[in-house]
Formats: sequence, C-alpha cells, structure tokens
Amino acid sequence: MQLLSALQGMWVLGFTALVVVLDQITKLAVKDRFYLGESIEIFGDVLRFTYIQNPGMAFGIRLGGPLFFTVFASIASFIILIYLYRMRRESFPSRLSLALILGGAIGNLIDRFAYGAVIDFIDIGIKDTRWPVFNVADSAVTIGMIILISLVLFEGRKEETPAPAKFPVQPPPPSDEHDNWRDVKCSN
Repeated sequence: MQLLSALQGMWVLGFTALVVVLDQITKLAVKDRFYLGESIEIFGDVLRFTYIQNPGMAFGIRLGGPLFFTVFASIASFIILIYLYRMRRESFPSRLSLALILGGAIGNLIDRFAYGAVIDFIDIGIKDTRWPVFNVADSAVTIGMIILISLVLFEGRKEETPAPAKFPVQPPPPSDEHDNWRDVKCSN
C-alpha cells in the first residue's frame, strides 16, 4: 500500500518511459536501415539522418573510457530517480524536467550496455556548418535542462520578491509608560 501511495506522486515517470521507448525505437530503426556512416537528406541539407556511434559523452566529448561513461550515467540515473521520488509533490514542470533528463540518460545508457557506444542520427546544419549529431535521448535531456534552468532562474526571482502583507499593518498597542514628548507644547 505504501508503494502505491509513493508511486501516485511519481506518475510523471510515464514521460521517462515514453522517452526511452521513442529513443530506442528510432535508434533500432536507424541501426536496421542504415550502415554506419550513411547519411540521407530528410529536409534538404538542413536535416539529415546520419548514423554514427558515439563512444564519448554528449556531442562527442571524450573525458574517459566507455566504462567511465557507463558508470557515471548509471549513478546519475539512480540519483535522479531518488531525487524525483523526493520531489514527488513538487510542481509538474520540476518533475517533468527531471523525468525527461532521466529518460534520456536511460536511453543512452541502454546503448552503452548493448553496443558499447551511443547511436546518434539526427544531423542538423547548413552545408559544412553542422551541429554535432544527436538522438531522441539527447533531445529529451536538453529540453529537460532548459526547463530546469528556466525554473531555477524564474522561480528564484519570485522567492526574492517579498510577499505583500496579508493584513494591513497595525500600529503598536499603546504602552503603559508616559510619553513625555507628547506633553511638550511648542511655544514660539
């Protein structure tokens, strides 16, 4: 019963599952229909599907070996899941941002376990000026981070602004002491 109660606040994990499913379906479709390095134009030269395998981090950054990224992504996913549980009663946008990040992390983690590298295929740019090739999981992480950063920036400003008083400010009650300054009369 406690598990059911805890999961009610975490229905947002459906977005995590949706990201993982979409990510894996698109990657399998690309892997089955393309050979490594193949590229086809989808929307002229602006959008292409280019099948690559990325052994590094996002955007091809390489700071360590494949084992490092797998361990790092596993730990990060577990921490995000715990944090998502702890904030199960927070606002929907806060939980959505973490659910998207978690879905992207899990999607790429599946690739690391299955293939030793992440399958990327979305290729955007114009002629030789191209964004690094990415996938659905990377998109979900990026969108989740944009939401999270926006919340931190804009909700932080709301907290800094003092809230208006709920009741009009009342003067202090009269004191038992005699206020001498009231008895002084001005004489000119």
